[in-house]
Amino acid sequence: MSSPVPIVNQRAEDALRADIIEVGRRMHERGYVASNDGNISIRLDANTILTTPKSVSKGFMTPDMMVVTDLEGRKIRGSRDPSSELLMHLEVYRNRPDARAVVHAHPPVATGFAVAGIPLDRAVLAEVVTTLGSIPIAEYGTPSTPELADAVRKYIKVHDGLLLANHGALTVAGDVFAAYYKMETIEHFARISLVARLLGREHLLSREEVERLQELRGTYGITSPAPICADGSMGPPDVDPASCQVIQAPSSPGARLVPSDAEIEVRVMPAGAMSSATKDGEIRLSYRELTALIEDAVKALLGGQHG
Repeated sequence: MSSPVPIVNQRAEDALRADIIEVGRRMHERGYVASNDGNISIRLDANTILTTPKSVSKGFMTPDMMVVTDLEGRKIRGSRDPSSELLMHLEVYRNRPDARAVVHAHPPVATGFAVAGIPLDRAVLAEVVTTLGSIPIAEYGTPSTPELADAVRKYIKVHDGLLLANHGALTVAGDVFAAYYKMETIEHFARISLVARLLGREHLLSREEVERLQELRGTYGITSPAPICADGSMGPPDVDPASCQVIQAPSSPGARLVPSDAEIEVRVMPAGAMSSATKDGEIRLSYRELTALIEDAVKALLGGQHG
């Protein structure tokens, strides 16, 4: 996992400052951050970090605002103070020598899953399985304190993307654009998962298909910090998510897609009928109520994308 970190000259550092500004602009435009939320950092060399400043909107940064610190968080250069959540970034760099960039944001739908305590760990999309594996939830820690860094430490050695309980999401990669693209993937995955659950069902990739996809990672040129551990319990994982990338994938030899055991049955009732719930927990909605729910969900998703 370890890799040498090159020494960055001034021209290269200027280019990295521009990269941070561009990623911050994209995060702001896509509604992944609001106000002064979020932070971005890049490893300049083995001992120094280039990071976004405190209390500045990520959509309106300039190159001179960036701050250079050492691996203990002490400021080396810059007229502003570094991000208040730098401790979390430093914890990543200490535990992932291969990571050269960290992105933290609050993408609305993915953060909704984090608030609900629902990890994005079901084998739904082949692209997510091969790139990120699973996206667990790191336990809640007060922002800007060592608690949050401690929560991240538990998972970051084996995951490139995390949800942060009641806080947002974190991604790491070999460069800042790759880390940002992983943030896009997490939010895109969360949107698709939400729509599938609103529609009442998910078809999961089987454990056997997940194992095939893991074998294809090398073919695609995808490197991963840890192997996938397919778990078929659909409940608390049978394996520790801090030791491998746990993905919920029921075993089904001969089948590549498996209906989720956790499907919610929604029966559409005639127009004019009222919604109801049966003794066994079945939810019954009128066609009008179901249509309104789906329309509201789509509007919320589109509003978050263009907000």
